[in-house]
Amino acid sequence: MRADPTRYLQRGWEALPWKLDGLSDHQVRRPLTPTGTNLLGLVKHVALTTSGYFGEVLGRPTVLPWDSAEPNDDMWAAPGETRAEVLDWYATAVADAETALRELPLDHPAHVSWWPEPEVTLGRIAIHMTAELHRHCGHADILRELLDGAAGMLPQVANLPADFSWETYRARLQAEADRHT
Repeated sequence: MRADPTRYLQRGWEALPWKLDGLSDHQVRRPLTPTGTNLLGLVKHVALTTSGYFGEVLGRPTVLPWDSAEPNDDMWAAPGETRAEVLDWYATAVADAETALRELPLDHPAHVSWWPEPEVTLGRIAIHMTAELHRHCGHADILRELLDGAAGMLPQVANLPADFSWETYRARLQAEADRHT
């Protein structure tokens, strides 16, 4: 039971940063949705939320103290924030979270002041962060595919059908959609 939360978090933590591999700074910062979602911003956001949930809400130091200067500033790399810096924040937050998961019992108390029922446990935080992390990994999957067509969970684990004609498949889906215009 104890390994399950950690395993799913580790898979997400491993999957997210590789989505930046091989892309230019412009590509990783480029807003690809009407709300400005971008790859480097997703990594920054996950770093900051991971640090907060596995630090402050567990009564531990937050390894990435964050003072929000403006709304949504955790979702993009501001001028002067480099990719290397954001990836370092991410690695630091993940390492700290892994330490918390290794050292604390799942029933360790947590306090999330902005939740309607703020008194929870590390186990609940682990479940929440697994859902949050994998939601953002899904965002990153789509953004990366839009940028250069790269798809799959990890470079070595594509989790996509092999020997598959995506062009034919997409054309088939488009034709079906067009039938409904």
